[in-house]
Amino acid sequence: MTAIRVLLVDDDPLVRAGLSFMMGGADDIEIVGEAADGGEVEALVDRTRPHVVLMDIRMPAVDGLTATESLRRREDAPQVVVLTTFHADEQVLRALRAGAAGFVLKDTPPAEIVAAVRRVAAGDPVLSPAVTRQLMAHAAGAAADARRTRARERVADLNDREREVAVAVGRGLANADIAAELYMSVATVKTHVSRILAKLGLNNRVQIALLAHDAGLLEEPGDH
Repeated sequence: MTAIRVLLVDDDPLVRAGLSFMMGGADDIEIVGEAADGGEVEALVDRTRPHVVLMDIRMPAVDGLTATESLRRREDAPQVVVLTTFHADEQVLRALRAGAAGFVLKDTPPAEIVAAVRRVAAGDPVLSPAVTRQLMAHAAGAAADARRTRARERVADLNDREREVAVAVGRGLANADIAAELYMSVATVKTHVSRILAKLGLNNRVQIALLAHDAGLLEEPGDH
């Protein structure tokens, strides 16, 4: 089995050392490089070709948000998992909108960080629906109305079936659960997800979930 190639980006050498130590014991993970600032990331990605980048948000020169946006614009973009000390952080939400596949808290138990890297490498987001809702609530406010209008204009491009799948993705369901709920095969679910991503110009399931929320598709009947 090919090892998951991981790049560590954090301005604190102790944090990098800790992450390197905790993941170094996993047979299926290889630390291919380390960076102390977001400005070093593009060149390191070119050189080391990681599958997953663990990215600190707060760094002195180029922050993790800027670096994530740059990485996710690449055709061969690695998956990005944001490292943070905050649950409900506006910057975390911006990183997810930029294409990060999820985030982990720096005090997360080592086994969970390793599991998160494996999940992201397999194409699954590292974000629970509960955490997503918490982030969304934190970001609600003056900009929410304008964002909802834009989001509704975008999801109008989806047909009814694609919209159902987008809502299910937004609720945090896995492909197998979506297939069971909507009476379709897992392969058909994957096809719908791919079409949604292509139609809306998104690059992962987290962004589908964010857009579904922004458009108000996840609200329960009677919610306002």
